[in-house]
Amino acid sequence: MADKPMGGRKAQAARNDKLILEAAREVFITDPEAPIADVAKLAGVGISALYRRYPSKEDLLRKLCSDGLSRYTELVREAVETEGDPWDAFCTFLRKVVEADTPSITTRLAGTFTPSPDLFEAAVAADAFNRALIDRLKDAGLLRAEIENGDLALVTESVASINLGGAERTRELRLRCLELHLEALRAPGAEPLPGSAPTEEEMGARWKHLEG
Repeated sequence: MADKPMGGRKAQAARNDKLILEAAREVFITDPEAPIADVAKLAGVGISALYRRYPSKEDLLRKLCSDGLSRYTELVREAVETEGDPWDAFCTFLRKVVEADTPSITTRLAGTFTPSPDLFEAAVAADAFNRALIDRLKDAGLLRAEIENGDLALVTESVASINLGGAERTRELRLRCLELHLEALRAPGAEPLPGSAPTEEEMGARWKHLEG
């Protein structure tokens, strides 16, 4: 049975929520310290309507991060479970991550709010898929042996930092840069990489931790 269309108030609330989240992403990726009033202004909704949905800025930031993590997890799970050439699945996964711009949430919002227990659990699940994908590629002899989970995070974050020209030009340049990274990630690699991959502790230090 098809879902019934939402009534007037529910439909308006859903539209407002979509506008709020789109505006919040734009505002906070540009300036994580921006006041929540800037989100309401860009979304074109009253501040009271925003607070009814998100009682605090932290609630809104957690929602943004949760949505970004959910999308990322969906993409990495798809790469792990896709049959066929593992390298093609890996490249497709990273291109989709760049297109979805999920790393911008990490690079700009890390440390600006306290993640919930559910968000930590979701991050652990995403991490497990990341490791499964890396193991699959290494078992197939397709990924450089020294590449670890943290390396991939830094690759996507560095690509997400590109912001030149308009939105379409930025997208084009990010995808171009990603292809350079993909060439460097593929086994066997010309020369050994210097240093070591970032540790879980180093990557996790950017985020606030739950108290207690």
